[in-house]
Amino acid sequence: MWISFFKLRLFCCLLAVLMVVVLVINVTQVEYLDHETVSATFIDSSGQFVSSQVTGISRNPYCGYEHQTLSSRERMEEDSLLAALQWQVPDVGPVPFLKSTDPSSSYFVILNSAAFFKVGSQLEVLVHVQDFQRMPKKYGGDYLQARIHSPKLQAGAVGRVVDYQNGFYKVFFTLLWPGKVKVSISLVHPTEGIRVLQHLQEEKPHRVYFKSLFRSGRISETTECNVCLPGSLPLCNFTDLYTGEPWFCFKPKKLPCSSRINHFKGGYLKGLLTAAENAFFQSGVNIKMPINSSGPDWVTVIPRRIKETNNLELSQGSGTFPSGYYYKDQWRPRKFKMRQFNDPDNITECLQRKVVYLFGDSTIRQWFEYLTTFVPDLVEFNLGSPKNVGPFLAVDQKHNILLKYRCHGPPIRFTTVFSNELHYVANELNGIVGGKNTVVAIAVWSHFSTFPLEVYIRRLRNIRRAVVQLLDRSPKTVVVIRTANAQELGPEVSLFNSDWYNFQLDTILRKMFSGVGVYLVDAWEMTLAHYLPHKLHPDEVIVKNQLDMFLSFVCPLET
Repeated sequence: MWISFFKLRLFCCLLAVLMVVVLVINVTQVEYLDHETVSATFIDSSGQFVSSQVTGISRNPYCGYEHQTLSSRERMEEDSLLAALQWQVPDVGPVPFLKSTDPSSSYFVILNSAAFFKVGSQLEVLVHVQDFQRMPKKYGGDYLQARIHSPKLQAGAVGRVVDYQNGFYKVFFTLLWPGKVKVSISLVHPTEGIRVLQHLQEEKPHRVYFKSLFRSGRISETTECNVCLPGSLPLCNFTDLYTGEPWFCFKPKKLPCSSRINHFKGGYLKGLLTAAENAFFQSGVNIKMPINSSGPDWVTVIPRRIKETNNLELSQGSGTFPSGYYYKDQWRPRKFKMRQFNDPDNITECLQRKVVYLFGDSTIRQWFEYLTTFVPDLVEFNLGSPKNVGPFLAVDQKHNILLKYRCHGPPIRFTTVFSNELHYVANELNGIVGGKNTVVAIAVWSHFSTFPLEVYIRRLRNIRRAVVQLLDRSPKTVVVIRTANAQELGPEVSLFNSDWYNFQLDTILRKMFSGVGVYLVDAWEMTLAHYLPHKLHPDEVIVKNQLDMFLSFVCPLET
């Protein structure tokens, strides 16, 4: 018996020694890989993982968006999107400030002026831009925004701008309500400023930088992170294994990559422009400045007869522009009847027995905040999450409503997000079963404005793939996309979050989700058409209209 016991103890000791040896070898190998290599993982067109190893010692500057493996269809789509967004800026060499577009010298005139117009008629406006020497400009490329509005009626709609590349622009409006209708045209950026923004977009995507804290015991280090990191220092590779979304941090000197604790916005690069370039970004001079009319800036619109109104409504196709308009401060989509959820009980009735997922940036977090403030039975459950970051959760136990908010994965400019809370929207969608009581709303745009467009296209491609799969397995799931919106601009904000950047992102989003089977809340038009100043986070009256539209998709009027 004692001999058997001794043999058993000897066997256990040998096994323990063997396990320790194996553990040491594995740890050494992991640390070696951690110090010496960076792994880039992508998904090819067949959905298989393709991995490549790049040494961290002798490495060229790496930009994940330049190394995508795309199918022929994806490549064709990306090329088409980029071609459609080619902004026609002439190569005229350096332009002095005095030769740049001056909104105060420029003017517009109503072309088809008449004694009166009927609702549904087209209004055409010609804009002629001039420089600060009051000389006509011979080329285009300015970024203009246009709207019609009736202040007393709290009515407004946007117009479509056409650039003739010769200093003249034509703006087309559809007159959608009766009364006195005023025209407003604004210069957001002159051509010369757009050239600067293009250069920053392509050459300095790192002008917003991010950081992560690494910690183990009493040792902590902070390093810079981004989609693209210059230089040849060793990197920590946090590329998502499922979506292939690249994310890198400079490797800490003393800690392994696995010790990452959080993610946060590091800051904004300064001194991006020369003195000459700074002149093209001046508040009160050439950023979101009005262009005045050389004659009357308003027209009179009379109602149509009932029969004509019905024909007008029936003639509206899928490409309706504008998509809607304000009247008495209420948004009126032109393709369907939107409900007004003015009472909390109406919202409760609509969302009863539903799970609502809100994914994205702070502009859709506003929806969570509005709902939990306006609906008393929807009580926020304290998860201990950082303020303004999340994730957040609200519950109405009586009516069986669950409301969730989660921010999208990096790049995201929030203060501090714990590493284990950095979830990509596509991965979250893949974890949802779906069904008639499942509602998903997505807003991903603002934090991509500093990057080349390929970065945003890839993110939307991954989200779209997950949305299509969700709708395939659960066709009754309601999926809503919130578009980008205009915001207030100053000299510095323009370099990072210009409306021109966000207009590009908005255009890409609409094209990529066209025909997918999702609903669109047109936040872009809803901010441009409103009389309130543009804000990154629009005022409550605009958010209320966004939620009314969202809830109208969830609980449409019975027809």
